[in-house]
Amino acid sequence: MPGKYRVAEISASDHLDFLRGRSSASFLQTPAWAQVKSEWGSESLGWYDGDRLVGVGLVLLRQLPKVKRYLAYLPEGPVVDWSAEDLREWLNPMVRHLRKAGAFGIRMGPPVVTRRWDAAAVKQGVADEGIRRLGDVPPTDRSQAGARVVSQLQELGWRAQAVDGGFAAGQPQYNFQIPLRDADGKQRSEDDVLKGMNQQWRRNIKKADKAGVVVTHGTPADLPEFHALYAHTAERDHFTPRPLAYFETMFRALLAEEPDRVRLYLAHHEGELVAATVWVRVGGHTWYSYGASSTEKRDVRGSNAVQWAMIRDALATGASVYDLRGITDTLDPDDPHVGLIQFKVGTGGEAVEYAGEWDMPLNPLVYKAFSLYMSRR
Repeated sequence: MPGKYRVAEISASDHLDFLRGRSSASFLQTPAWAQVKSEWGSESLGWYDGDRLVGVGLVLLRQLPKVKRYLAYLPEGPVVDWSAEDLREWLNPMVRHLRKAGAFGIRMGPPVVTRRWDAAAVKQGVADEGIRRLGDVPPTDRSQAGARVVSQLQELGWRAQAVDGGFAAGQPQYNFQIPLRDADGKQRSEDDVLKGMNQQWRRNIKKADKAGVVVTHGTPADLPEFHALYAHTAERDHFTPRPLAYFETMFRALLAEEPDRVRLYLAHHEGELVAATVWVRVGGHTWYSYGASSTEKRDVRGSNAVQWAMIRDALATGASVYDLRGITDTLDPDDPHVGLIQFKVGTGGEAVEYAGEWDMPLNPLVYKAFSLYMSRR
């Protein structure tokens, strides 16, 4: 018996038009993101209720070597009604469509929050020597809707992906966000957001201003300067940097889709670049996506200055959230990742746990072989 919804491939323009009518969706679910991830194949999916488009999803397709079988990946998606009583109506037609398209497995990341911890709860957890993980701290809010999604996915045979210290194989399960609207939906003021920050953050923002740090919007022509500082940051902080070409493609694709989808921020002190960041926006959701900072001039607090500029601009656009993206769930003072959560918690926002990434093996044998191949890379 056919279900309530029909899934079919749609055009990038129909996909984008649908997203424009929503208050929020992940930038990883925009049609432009397929151009950024050019090493993957891609498809825009639409969910139809009769002739009406009611949901969309960007599917990235990773082909297996030498055979036309694919892992279908929907990062932080699809964009459907996750509050539905019966998720089978949404997910089963997608599974059928992707199976026909040659997928041996599907991976998705439901954009559904399961738990939240306010800044005070996180700080308490960091201070408590007996606590090593964010999950051991009682949450400020536990989402019943999120718990229902997780329960339904388990019942439908989807498999939760293992998370190592909070970073999944794909997108982070734990993020840090600053709500820019109060409980009644009213926009917060700059003063209110500033008052929510800890003393150190407020002091550093003032210090940067007093030192003469100037924050400006860059253009794609400034990406090489950003990338040089980003590569320096990667070496210092021991992570693998993305190449300059990646950022050039990202800006070209996202700006072609919407003129204000992505921005480059540059913080200079006495003519020298001391910090730089990438800001992304979809509807009422804004993200701090990438950052770089100089080691030599840390004392002028360019990183705080550039973050404050992005937060103020997010408020000016009427955004409902400023998202500082991923954190690990470690609160262990000896873990090098704990500094990340301590930096972000100073903004006075909240730690947010998402439902995480889930897999549906369509061909168990091929899926197992692929998982083995990925684990050995």
